[in-house]
Amino acid sequence: MTRLAEFEAGLEQSDVPFHLGVAHGSMTTELFRPVGKDIQKPHAQDELYIIRRGTSDFLRGEDRVSVAAGDVLFVPAGMDHRFVDFSEDFDTWVIFWGPQGGEK
Repeated sequence: MTRLAEFEAGLEQSDVPFHLGVAHGSMTTELFRPVGKDIQKPHAQDELYIIRRGTSDFLRGEDRVSVAAGDVLFVPAGMDHRFVDFSEDFDTWVIFWGPQGGEK
């Protein structure tokens, strides 16, 4: 088991906006907290975001949606996406899983 405090401590001790906390097989779970600008690139695996706190707009391909704590977002492998106009307290769980290139 990994506790939230461990994820948060990992973020505070790092110069990257995410902390890997749980991994098993192809699945990884991270806490992601962008600062200033979200500069992530498309990922090789499918991913799920579960917004933990704060608010943001989310760009996924050509779509833009507003998100807040409790919202869940799916992004297929290889799709361009990022958070924009996020609140200062914004962070989100990120879960990656499956094969490179995403599930078929």
